[in-house]
Amino acid sequence: MATEQTSFLGQTIQGVTITDPTFKPQPGRVGNLTVPQQHALDKLKKELQEEGKFVPERMDDAMLLRFLRARKFDYAKSKEMLLSAEAWRTEFGVDDIIQNFDFKEKAEVDKYYPQFYHKMDKEGRPVYVERLGFLDIKALYSITTQERLLKRLVQEYERFLMQRLPACSRAIGHPVETSCTIMDLSNVGLSSFYRVKDYVMAASSIGQDRYPECMGKFYIINAPWAFTTVWGIIKGWLDPVTQEKIKILGSSYKAELIAQIGEENLPKDFGGKCSCPGGCSLSDAGPWNEQKPAPAA
Repeated sequence: MATEQTSFLGQTIQGVTITDPTFKPQPGRVGNLTVPQQHALDKLKKELQEEGKFVPERMDDAMLLRFLRARKFDYAKSKEMLLSAEAWRTEFGVDDIIQNFDFKEKAEVDKYYPQFYHKMDKEGRPVYVERLGFLDIKALYSITTQERLLKRLVQEYERFLMQRLPACSRAIGHPVETSCTIMDLSNVGLSSFYRVKDYVMAASSIGQDRYPECMGKFYIINAPWAFTTVWGIIKGWLDPVTQEKIKILGSSYKAELIAQIGEENLPKDFGGKCSCPGGCSLSDAGPWNEQKPAPAA
């Protein structure tokens, strides 16, 4: 006997009205929880509230589930991870960064270490691009510092969660919780990597430990022959679940990126058709920046 397929069309999940008829939440997410998973979510929320550590404007079910999934729904480990992240937010001054940090050197940094969000992939994920091949350590650290780069990273993670994901969810018609990353290693040398490895290690730690379960697709393109050495180092900083999401490609990556992202959203530098005025890396193009039409008079 065939199992009836539940339709989520027209339902509201995570504040998003489902308009995608093919949508079904992945396991461990809002709308697709086992009984033990739902109990773990309810218990975590209840204990945080009782302990005075629940922050309603940030700690929705989707956020709590990211920490539970990151520790495979081991309740004690999930709660420990979440509380550690909360303590880090205070120590690092995340609320102040959100409100007051101004990365004035963005355009200059873009010349020596481009890092930017740009439109969506076909599944609605914000596309994030990092071009290590442009890295010029001496020039970079003459205009900014590692501390400011990390503050910018945190600010962008917060914008990703609070602005980009909701906008992409509305645009695609179902909840979107992860990103699609392209890391371009064209012209990367081992010496350049070793000079920036402290930043990369710190950034990886922030992503894994403080903003877990945000990675959906991850493509490493133009990987040089020496990358096996670099990858051996980077893998040591990543948990196995994260490692499995990373796909390493050489120079023949165009077809795969177009299949995932689409020509119209992929910058020309990577074989797509998008050429934003002033350059894709500084455009911040995407549904999070699209103007709503003014109401009729």
